[in-house]
Amino acid sequence: MAKYVPVGDAITPIVLRIVEAHPDAPARTLARRVVEECNGAITLEQARSRVRNALGVCGAAKRKESAAKHLHRPARPAGHRYEIPKSQAEPWLPFDLGIVGRVGILSDIHVPYHDETALRAAVDHLQAEKIDALLLNGDWADFYSISRHEKNPKHRNFRNELAAVRTFLKWVRQEFADVPITVKLGNHEERWERWLFEHAPEISDDPIMGIDNWCGMPALDMTLVKDKRIILAGQLPILHGHEKGNGISSPVNQARGAFMRLHHTVLEGHGHRTSTHSEPDMMGKETVCFSTGCLCDLRPAYAVLNKWNHGAAIVTVHDDRSFDVENFRIQGSRVRQS
Repeated sequence: MAKYVPVGDAITPIVLRIVEAHPDAPARTLARRVVEECNGAITLEQARSRVRNALGVCGAAKRKESAAKHLHRPARPAGHRYEIPKSQAEPWLPFDLGIVGRVGILSDIHVPYHDETALRAAVDHLQAEKIDALLLNGDWADFYSISRHEKNPKHRNFRNELAAVRTFLKWVRQEFADVPITVKLGNHEERWERWLFEHAPEISDDPIMGIDNWCGMPALDMTLVKDKRIILAGQLPILHGHEKGNGISSPVNQARGAFMRLHHTVLEGHGHRTSTHSEPDMMGKETVCFSTGCLCDLRPAYAVLNKWNHGAAIVTVHDDRSFDVENFRIQGSRVRQS
């Protein structure tokens, strides 16, 4: 829109230019800039009057005569007005498997420190039960070489670890060729992102550096779930277990620890122990928590004495999203359910 500038007035063009460049700034702030650009040719109050006139906030009569009435803005209280800063928070929503049927759950395999016999027994059982989907529920890789813990130099070969993990994922896809496979990040896989942040921050946010790409998941049609998101199998929330952070973990067993921390039905891994805890409230509504066993070496050097056991689970999701859990143990190559 064309602007009217009074002939012979050298200050008005300065006022209009400043007001148009900063239309949301307070009038007094704009007036100070006018005085500065005019080298003090007018006073601050004279400049503020001109600015208010340009903004059309100097009364109805004056507004009709405003040289820049197209810049009119509603009157507002004097002084600087702060707006709420734009939030950088991102939505954190559960990942729904969207499955009605049987979901096999394998946790804490810790490749390349897995137990081949237990892993084979678990996979055979899931195949015999004809599962409709598979969830690798965290710590499927160990990533020992890039951990922050003290490491044996003989075992610090990340290239070999990564090759074993890639082979493992190909083997899983081979064994479950026709079912959707979801892969959850546990605390061990999160070592990859922390390692990138510390050693290669400049490229850490490049999508090609994601663990899914490095492990070949896109080619295997596997879906990655990260950011500690809850996974839903019907109405059952599934965690790896590290999401809860430090605090109460297993006052009696891991499942009761999950109940004490979350007060909600949940299935998790992470603790390498099969357990179940059920507790009703005063109205009879039952909360049941489950923890699954692991499929890794039961006697690692950092925890030779422990209470771990091998195990896995199958969650059957019904049409109404209700569910049943088969939380089984493995002894040698034998699946035990009692």
